[in-house]
Amino acid sequence: MKPLLLAFTFFSCSCSTLRFYSQAASGQIQMLSRARPVGQLLADPKVKPHLKQKLTTVADILHFAETTLQLPAKGQYCGYTDLRRAHAVWVVFAAPEFSTQPKKWRYPLVGQLAYRGFFKAAEAQQEAAKLQAQGYDVFVAGVDAYSTLGFFRDPLLSTFIGRDDADLAELIFHELTHQRLYLQGDTHFNEAYATASGQEGARRWLHARGRLKELSQYERELKAERDFTTLALQTRAELEALYQSQPTTLNSEQRQQQKAGVFARFHQRAISQDHRKTSSMQIDRWFKKPVNNARLASLSAYYDLVPGFEVLLKQQSGDLEKFHAQVLSMKSLTPIERQQKLGK
Repeated sequence: MKPLLLAFTFFSCSCSTLRFYSQAASGQIQMLSRARPVGQLLADPKVKPHLKQKLTTVADILHFAETTLQLPAKGQYCGYTDLRRAHAVWVVFAAPEFSTQPKKWRYPLVGQLAYRGFFKAAEAQQEAAKLQAQGYDVFVAGVDAYSTLGFFRDPLLSTFIGRDDADLAELIFHELTHQRLYLQGDTHFNEAYATASGQEGARRWLHARGRLKELSQYERELKAERDFTTLALQTRAELEALYQSQPTTLNSEQRQQQKAGVFARFHQRAISQDHRKTSSMQIDRWFKKPVNNARLASLSAYYDLVPGFEVLLKQQSGDLEKFHAQVLSMKSLTPIERQQKLGK
């Protein structure tokens, strides 16, 4: 049924949409077909010891996911694909020139998403250029991992296997959470749920393995990330208030100047709270890429609702099964009702 539905979708699309789905299908097939079984790699004397060590660590992470975190790890990440490129996919985010509300695209099976993904950087840049010509703020981000939501057995990828163990555990728990529950068309809910679940899972895995020094550093990294993200989301709210209050008598250049002023203040505040002594965050490097409505919208999708999920976990006294059950109970609600339930 699924292949038939996808085929029907292809033939009912415009040429540009057909090209998009064709590149997506081709990229996914290539990723899956090039995967080597993990067991085969571990037995191969030509495979570097560092990769073998990482594969062994992942096996432990997956075991912990299934036995302790109640995440659907069985059958996932049993293969490894060397993509021979910097990122798994390149994702395009867009927002209007004077709004922080993201542009959304509709997809079969998963509904509306606030981004468009490409397996080649050049194609992502072409899409970005097209959107910019239409007047959108655009941001292109390289993404190292994604979930196929259980439609396929996702392989481990060379784009993320080299991360430090805490980040690797968080990423895997994040993607497995998408397979536990993914609500069609609600990007903010899905990503924040997976982010909160991934971070809590990484904490518990490090603690259970007695890696307390790494846990302490991981918590410092999370605090730095949280403080910066909070500042970015505050800036997004400031911009949205500005756009709604700007007099109709202002021309586009005047509105742009006010917008630029908000971004300049954001940069200065970020430098003031720089955590480089306690974390690996590099504020100056972050600001070297375009900072605009689209980029703030991308941060919002992943982090806006995270505090609400953390409160929900505390309300369940840290019981993950009850936490997941509470999240599942929101399935029948509308996106706005879910946000209200999570305190937004």
